[in-house]
Amino acid sequence: MTVTAVPNVAEAVETNVESHLHPVASFDLADHPMPGGREEVWRFTPMRRLRGLLDGAPSSAHLDWRTTLPEGVVMREISTSEAIALGVPAPVDRPSALAVAEGGGAVLVEVPAGLELTEPVVIELVGTDADQQVYGQVVFAIGAQARATVVLRHLGSARYVSSVSVLVGEGASLNFVGLQDWADDAVHAGHVGLRIGRDARVRTVTASLGGDLVRLVETAEYDGPGGELEQFGLYFVDAGQHIEHRLFVDHNAPHTRSRVDYRGALQGQGAHSVWVGDVLIRKVAEGINTYETNKNLVLTDGCRADSVPNLEIETGEIEGAGHSSTTGRFDDEQLFYLRSRGIPEDEARRLVVHGFFADIIRRIGVPEVETRLLATVEKELAVIVGTPAGLAS
Repeated sequence: MTVTAVPNVAEAVETNVESHLHPVASFDLADHPMPGGREEVWRFTPMRRLRGLLDGAPSSAHLDWRTTLPEGVVMREISTSEAIALGVPAPVDRPSALAVAEGGGAVLVEVPAGLELTEPVVIELVGTDADQQVYGQVVFAIGAQARATVVLRHLGSARYVSSVSVLVGEGASLNFVGLQDWADDAVHAGHVGLRIGRDARVRTVTASLGGDLVRLVETAEYDGPGGELEQFGLYFVDAGQHIEHRLFVDHNAPHTRSRVDYRGALQGQGAHSVWVGDVLIRKVAEGINTYETNKNLVLTDGCRADSVPNLEIETGEIEGAGHSSTTGRFDDEQLFYLRSRGIPEDEARRLVVHGFFADIIRRIGVPEVETRLLATVEKELAVIVGTPAGLAS
């Protein structure tokens, strides 16, 4: 087992100083040169698995779309220039810049202002060919004072580069669920950019459970004071699998809030997880409150978990800011407690892992998705603790 946990706090940073942790965003592909793998933002990524995807070769391939759109929700195709005019966050790396440049426009999903949805918007993007190279851009626009739950699920086989923008209007409330439920041979590099309006409330739940390599960059910024953001995530990494989540919360407005809680489990030789969380508190962001945490549970030998929380603080006029990172094996005390009450060891281990993820899964708010994730976690656990007697065939 290899564990890296490197906290980094930088105080009194000049506002105009570029951070190596979050390169300047730009729609110009020339501003995102081909990475060599030694850059700070690429040093954990196995570059060979991205072969071809970062070259920018034009492709007309697309993923298949399956949609469930409640009444009032509109989906349509728009041009790249129209997407930029809507105010989507600019690409932060070469994959997201390629998704915009090579995606042939974007698909816009709109929830009109004031609309309060009682059913979720569900978008499933399905790959059908592990050798198929696909670039795609999706924009979600949530109107002012609207309330919505959006589920974006990826599944099947593909080599996919994506740009997802989530624009949340003033006073709106959004629950955004992103699922990376790929087949074992899929490769996915993408960016999810959040723009949070004044007094808006946003909760995101991100789950990465499939794929050969998944590398997601998630960024958030505020359009005005009063915005609140909660980001929850879970990942289960198997032998040979690489799952990487890089988060950047930019507190660029006063009296904003953010909470980040990501949890991962790893099992099997060569399983590798990467979590990098960065919170920037700018000089104008007085009265903000933020906290980020990452927890990793190592289930077998041969795994590697890299966890790097960061805070960059430019003002001392804040309510609170902090971060934490933990990586370890099963809690012996929890196992002893359960076994002392007659629970077999395998079942005790299963209960500990379910408890580890339960607090994240219950926040999704879509029963069908929660049930599916619990079943997936159970399937993953079967590798090391076997199938429960009640589920055995």
